[in-house]
Amino acid sequence: MVQSAPAHPLDLDALHAAAQAFARDEMRPVALQYDESEEYPHEVLRRAAALGLTCYDLPADYGGGGFESLRDRCKVIEELAWGDSPIFWVIAQGAFFAGPLLALGSDEQKRRWLPPLCSAEPPTCSVAITEPEHGSDAAAIETTAVRSEGGYVLNGRKKFIGNGHLADLCIVFATVEPGSRSRGITAFVVERDDQGFVRGPRLPKMGSRCFPAAEIAFEDCFVPDDRRLGEEGGGFRGLMWVFDVARVQLAAGAVGLGRAALELAVAYAQERQAFGRAIHEYQAVSFRLADAKLKLDQARLMTHHAAELADAGQPFSTEAAMSKLAASEASVFATSAAVMTLGGAGYMRDSLAQKWYRDSKLDEIWDGTSDIMRLLIARSLFT
Repeated sequence: MVQSAPAHPLDLDALHAAAQAFARDEMRPVALQYDESEEYPHEVLRRAAALGLTCYDLPADYGGGGFESLRDRCKVIEELAWGDSPIFWVIAQGAFFAGPLLALGSDEQKRRWLPPLCSAEPPTCSVAITEPEHGSDAAAIETTAVRSEGGYVLNGRKKFIGNGHLADLCIVFATVEPGSRSRGITAFVVERDDQGFVRGPRLPKMGSRCFPAAEIAFEDCFVPDDRRLGEEGGGFRGLMWVFDVARVQLAAGAVGLGRAALELAVAYAQERQAFGRAIHEYQAVSFRLADAKLKLDQARLMTHHAAELADAGQPFSTEAAMSKLAASEASVFATSAAVMTLGGAGYMRDSLAQKWYRDSKLDEIWDGTSDIMRLLIARSLFT
């Protein structure tokens, strides 16, 4: 029996306050500890689940909090990422797994896999898209799904998969028609004990170290028909929708991370004395932080605009790309500005500034690099 999590906050203000408090009291104090140890934050995840922070954005019909507005979710994401970005992404993986399930799955499949995500002990989840030779070009994936009696046999390798070596549940995108690009892409749910589902090894990373990435493989891995999400060849449509939503959410997280770094730098610049006065009185320092504030606030506005379009059922792919690009680059700028403002103190491993600097770089890479975001935006200008 699935053990339900306690009741979720009743309104957005209560949820927002709960996220702020959890970020401040449960995430920020242990952020450096988990970065240094690279330990998976199981205990923080359990406490988040107890408050409903792992499933507030899932439908209430399946036990979630029912906060399905993307704009509302962005406000909560920013607060949690302010606490610690890598820990936040651990907390958010159940909802990320739910994205393709909600987009492509049947009612029966949703009833099967969504309630456990809303429990007090949610399963560890992954979504497997990227391959050793195919990252940005998702239509070119080579993992195959070959028809077999009663289901499909999966073969292939995936790389840089969040939670990959720990996954209890994994949505894998494979092709049922090799060489057909997007026409053959199909999504499947693979479970922990499926024979031929090979997890690991964990991959060492520069930043975001407590949210692990791994290689996984499918070696004649049989999955029954009821594990296919949607129709054959329908996976690419779901994948693109998931990317768009994920990019907006990632942008909100990047703003939260950058805001944390800016607040740290401003506080330090007010206290640190040099040549007889606080360093914020020097334009070299204050203008750098003013630029960080400008970039972050612009990125937040773009992120909320993209989310509002999504909530209204309007096309938002270009706006998602723009918000992801702006927010990730603003976060890298703000965290770099924090390290520069703190100087040597910011470069030491006991400083959150250096950790945040390393963490922020990932946001320019995953779910579409900055180069790909610019490509998508440019294409929208000429179509």
